[in-house]
Amino acid sequence: MTVKDPRAAGLAALAGLLADRTRAACLLALLDGRAWTNGELARHAGVAASTLSEHLGKLVAGGLLTEERQGRHRYVRLADARVAQLVEELTARVAPEAAAPRPRTLREASAGSALARGRTCYDHLAGRLGIAITDALTERGLLSVTGGAADAAAAPPWPVTEGRGTGFALTEAGLKWFGDAGIGLAHAGRRPLARACLDWTERRPHLAGVAGAELCRHALDTGWCVRIGSGRAVRLTTTGERTLSALLGINPDTLH
Repeated sequence: MTVKDPRAAGLAALAGLLADRTRAACLLALLDGRAWTNGELARHAGVAASTLSEHLGKLVAGGLLTEERQGRHRYVRLADARVAQLVEELTARVAPEAAAPRPRTLREASAGSALARGRTCYDHLAGRLGIAITDALTERGLLSVTGGAADAAAAPPWPVTEGRGTGFALTEAGLKWFGDAGIGLAHAGRRPLARACLDWTERRPHLAGVAGAELCRHALDTGWCVRIGSGRAVRLTTTGERTLSALLGINPDTLH
């Protein structure tokens, strides 16, 4: 007798939501952590607004997006950090040449380089900037590697689910470092304090979770880094270079 797993239908439905290039493009765009309008996403995906609206309806119904309405405008954003983690880790499983195809124009090349140098991954820092901060925290004993993070680093294209762990954990010294740096770590809900998130350009884990989100928020609020245009790319400022050098010994030249 064949026993049907009740989760199979749900998994198939989720896979179906992701198995469309327009919907995938929307999910990747929304990894910047901000809310987008139907028109903005339609232009980004290169489809008609009416077509995009149908796709967004499916993503909202499937629990991957939430929507907010302000007057005539409809905004959508990723439902939560778990959705962002799912999208980022699936993207990291894509072959490097497919995840980052050869740029066709100088503008595309510049945009790709900016994303590789530093970007937001939902609500935390990624790219070389995110990796440099994560490495510095680890080397100074402020962040410890647990569970599957070491495995993910050893075999970058294939992220490992961290069992009962979350890949990273802040040490006592790390908690003090965040406090001394003025970075609050209000820990509410089920979100882990620290978590490893596989970086799709560097193919190594960077810091996510509450600590990653609060560090990113602090970096933007204090001007350590600034957004480039309206996308996910961020640029480290002179203030940020001095601060990260003083706090973590990061050489700014390694981030250019």
